[in-house]
This record gives sequence, structure tokens and C-alpha cells, in this order.
Amino acid sequence: MGKGQPSYTDEEFVMAIRRGDDRALAQLYRLHLPMVSHFVLQNSGTEDEAKDVYQEGVMVFYEKVRDGSLELSCQIKTYLYAVCRRLWLKRLAEKGRFGVRLDDHEPYLETGAEADLAEAEERDRRFALMGEALEQIGEPCKSLLEGFYLLDRSMQQLTADFGYTNADNAKNQKYKCLVRLKKLFFSHYKEEESY
Repeated sequence: MGKGQPSYTDEEFVMAIRRGDDRALAQLYRLHLPMVSHFVLQNSGTEDEAKDVYQEGVMVFYEKVRDGSLELSCQIKTYLYAVCRRLWLKRLAEKGRFGVRLDDHEPYLETGAEADLAEAEERDRRFALMGEALEQIGEPCKSLLEGFYLLDRSMQQLTADFGYTNADNAKNQKYKCLVRLKKLFFSHYKEEESY
């Protein structure tokens, strides 16, 4: 631990991150990176790949802490190692650089991190599908939905931006666009489910 930096227990890390303390998150990030780097470098990876995997692992942990769904049954170090190890083995398997199936390691990774990682991967997949559906929906629906849901613009602002006669017309158009977006999303979602 460097001078001037507070030292946290695992519980204190979780509480600090939950409060939005960026210093705690930065310290946590620095604390366990060498462990993950060592693992990735010892298993055919590069320093950049280790940083990518660790970043993903920390994001899984961070999101679970922030949304209050983290059920930590081990040390944070163990949790991060399990998530990052799984991520790295998955990448190796995708690259064909590692002849071992992920299932071979499952009994050794029962930390709760496995379920959290699977949940995060599913959420990322859904976001990607939603992004694809949003790209396919076309204008003005894409801009209208982004304006309302992502940019938090009011119906009055959207009425002016898109030239609708009143807020009720803008709201009606937003509803139609949302229905179209849902149809596109679920058609892609069902297609992927069938694979």
C-alpha cells in the first residue's frame, strides 16, 4: 500500500464502492492487477490482454456492488481471480489456443463469480442485440428513442426537435417506435436463442 492511501478491508471496499468512492475502486484495481497479469502471462497472454481481462472482471464486480446484488462468499481477490480466469480461458478457447474446455475447470471455480459472470455476459449480449435493433429501426425512431431514453429529453423538447404539432403526437410516435424496437429486438433474441 502506498503512503497516503487508505487501506480497506474487503467489506470496506464494497461499502466505499457502493458509495461511489472512486479512490477505493482505483485502489482495488491496482491491488489485484498483478495477480491477474501473472495468470494471463503464464497462460499464453500478453500484458495488454491481461489488462483487458482484468478490466472486464473489475466491471463485473463493480456492477454487482453498485446494483446491490453482490453476494460475496469469498475474498474479493478470489472472486476477481475466478472471474478473470474464466474470462481468459474463454478467450483462449475462442482463439483455439487452449485445448481445454471450460467445463474442465468448473469444479474449482465455485465462488459465486461464475453465475455473476454468466449474468453479465447475458446482459452484454442483450445490450448488443438492443443496439443492433436500434440501428435497424431507422430514423426518426432511433433519434426519438435515444432522445427520450438515453438523453433524458422531455416530450416538449422532442416535440420541438422533431417538429410534431404537440407533445401528445410526439408521445404517440415514441410509443409506435418503441413497439417496433421491441419487435426487432425479440425477433433477434429468439433467433439467437435457437442457435
